[in-house]
Amino acid sequence: MKATIWHNPNCGTSRKVLARLQESGDLDLTVVEYLKQPPSRDKLAQLYRDAGMAPGEGIRRRGTDADERGLPAADDDTVLDAMVEEPALIERPLVETENGVRLCRPAERVEEIL
Repeated sequence: MKATIWHNPNCGTSRKVLARLQESGDLDLTVVEYLKQPPSRDKLAQLYRDAGMAPGEGIRRRGTDADERGLPAADDDTVLDAMVEEPALIERPLVETENGVRLCRPAERVEEIL
């Protein structure tokens, strides 16, 4: 099965999820360091749609200015535009497999799509 993780190596939760994915010997794993290679706006919209969540639910609030910018209450288009402009606003890790997409916070949520 193919799996893609949008990963930040400085994040403990992201590292934990990556380690779990790497332990699974049957995955064709793609690791995307999203701060270096941000997803497109269309890809972000698709990921959140497939995860069954609004883009606003995927905002990283800690360590960002998301609250000051009013992003948690903003419409989807505004949130997606902000995330594309500033990838640090994307909460991590996002994992996509053929079984779905999850924002893996807590890390154990990855099990839902493996």
